[in-house]
Amino acid sequence: MMSVSTTATAKAVGHRRPALAVLCLVQFMLVLDDNVVSVALPSMRNELGFSPTGLAWVVNAYFLAFGGLLLLFGRMADLLGRRRVFLTGVALFGAASLICGTAQEPWQLVAGRFVQGAGAAMASPAALALITLLFPGTEERAKAFGIWGGVAALGGTLGLVISGVLTGLASWRWIFLINVPVALAAVALLPRLVPESRAVRAARLDAPGAVLGTGAVVSLVYGLLRTGESGWGDTAAVGPLVLAVFLAVAFVAVEARTAEPLVPVSFLSFRIRAVANGATLLFSAAMYAMAFLLMVHLQTVLGYRPLTAGLAYLPYGAGILTGMWLSSRAVVRLGLRPALVMSFLISVAGLLLLSGVAPSDGYASGVLPGMLVTSLGCGLGLPALTVAALTGTTEENAGLGSAVLNSVQQVGGAVGVAVLVALATHRSDALAAQGAPLRAATEGFSLALTVAAALLALGAVLIATLLGKNHRPEAELDAG
Repeated sequence: MMSVSTTATAKAVGHRRPALAVLCLVQFMLVLDDNVVSVALPSMRNELGFSPTGLAWVVNAYFLAFGGLLLLFGRMADLLGRRRVFLTGVALFGAASLICGTAQEPWQLVAGRFVQGAGAAMASPAALALITLLFPGTEERAKAFGIWGGVAALGGTLGLVISGVLTGLASWRWIFLINVPVALAAVALLPRLVPESRAVRAARLDAPGAVLGTGAVVSLVYGLLRTGESGWGDTAAVGPLVLAVFLAVAFVAVEARTAEPLVPVSFLSFRIRAVANGATLLFSAAMYAMAFLLMVHLQTVLGYRPLTAGLAYLPYGAGILTGMWLSSRAVVRLGLRPALVMSFLISVAGLLLLSGVAPSDGYASGVLPGMLVTSLGCGLGLPALTVAALTGTTEENAGLGSAVLNSVQQVGGAVGVAVLVALATHRSDALAAQGAPLRAATEGFSLALTVAAALLALGAVLIATLLGKNHRPEAELDAG
């Protein structure tokens, strides 16, 4: 089992539930800000005078910093102290939220969003590492990850609703200002609940690896974001993608020769973590793209207003919570492989149901069934993937494991949105030339969701063939 010190365990065991509540509240806030700006973008444009391209960076700046800096800050959490890095990240996120909420110029809001993303990149992997160490047992960890994932999923779902309500009833500025008291509460409470933890063995931060690894991820995320805006033929998008490949190759070469690498090859090659991260990449690509495409489909094809479209997502959150509740039980009773394969196949069925939603379909008969089935599969899969991706991590590398998982999720989401949205757009544009724009948009939506379902089916095959027979996480906890 995990080598948590006796003193740290004794101090933390009585406060694990309150600590989990604080960590989950912060994660709710971080995920909320992934998409809370979506509905408020027109109001921001009108008040601050954004250009169309500049407005996109209100969203992209957050994803770029969050996805690009995760590996660096995850390893720093292991070396400098997970609680310290978490609290620094939360404080930075709160200060950046205040800057965003009081911005008077477009550049101030974009800069604030970038700093928000940096704070999230510090706080999120450190928080997940703290949970990993607070709940070392397989069953209790699966339950803790279920709660963590459920709260995060609610943040993603409620972001659209909260954005619509605050923007409509007050001002878009409040979607940022509400983060400030949450950040203050977390900074005040967590030091009383969780002891500091860091890698027992002293080690230096691998500076060349940090520069190359961070540069590779930042270039990859930036290139994918640009392709989502301007297509794959844009040199400004392809250039960063080529640079990302070059930096990734250099990163692998440097890490192989470094005594204290940022990401040891043995860490990445540990089978269950490698399979879990590969499956997570496919899972995130499918689910991020589905969420984006469905929101667009509800508003442009089915004619929902922004707030109505946000409220239409509420059952999705309920389905995820149900799946989360079932997930820990499925992992403990069935093992990781059956639980994950089942979750992926349920999500495949849900995506195929959603792909058939036509302009004439009602919400209850058309949208809701596919949404519920998809969300149930998503809820079943998220905690199980997290358990698998963090199997075998210790006090030496829990932050790194959390950062790798978060990076894979962010990159997978960026890949999914860039590729599947472009695929849907290409299909819709080709059919729109023949007339019937609603039918053209529906065909593009259907094709993209069918491809998303195929990605999840591939993930199920990957898990079934490579994870091992009825694998249970405790079997390999002493490895890695």
